[in-house]
Amino acid sequence: MKVLVLEDEKPIRDLLRVNLKRAGFEVIEAVTGEEALAVAGDHKDFDIAILDLMLPGISGFEVCGRLRRQFPRLGIIMLTAKSQEIDKVMGLESGADDYVIKPFSPVELVARVRSLYRRMYPGEAPLAGNHIELSPFTLMLDERKLLKDKLDIPLTPTEFAIVKLLMEQPNKAMNRDDILTSVWGQYFMGELKIVDVNISRIRQKIGQGPSGPQYLETVWGFGYLWRVQHC
Repeated sequence: MKVLVLEDEKPIRDLLRVNLKRAGFEVIEAVTGEEALAVAGDHKDFDIAILDLMLPGISGFEVCGRLRRQFPRLGIIMLTAKSQEIDKVMGLESGADDYVIKPFSPVELVARVRSLYRRMYPGEAPLAGNHIELSPFTLMLDERKLLKDKLDIPLTPTEFAIVKLLMEQPNKAMNRDDILTSVWGQYFMGELKIVDVNISRIRQKIGQGPSGPQYLETVWGFGYLWRVQHC
């Protein structure tokens, strides 16, 4: 697995490089947002990007947004010294899959990278043609794509994992805690808000508005479900 690390502080960048390489990952480093975008454009084969939030020049938010538009299925982890909820939400809304707050444990960071990688490549690949059909959607498990009326809807690795979880049990409400555990792992130390932000992003991508069909429903005070629409 190849990881792009964007961090302007050398001691932290060195810490990330050493621990990720020790865990068996190939690491490419960048000091500025501009450099990270250039490197990503040259290589185009990164699995995961770890992006510092506060940078000189282009911010981590902007880098995240640009990478997400260019590489819809790239795994992205935001790295920030700020603990305010608004910064976490902004990072997730710009396209990140996860966030880690400084100071962080290298063991935790590597575990979060591994967890995200498992969401991208979950065990043995399904057989070709394996899919879930819930009209007008088709979830292609082999290609890891969501189609709506045969049009591709690019999902992040985390968004795909959530959609798969809910589409596998249509019309069944799933608790937000269970979604968090299933997708991020039982040792995730973040907040439930990360589920809500990803659900919001999915709704925008599938074109779900307040006046149209409600495919991805909120079960107030509990969680979410994927509603099968009957003609």
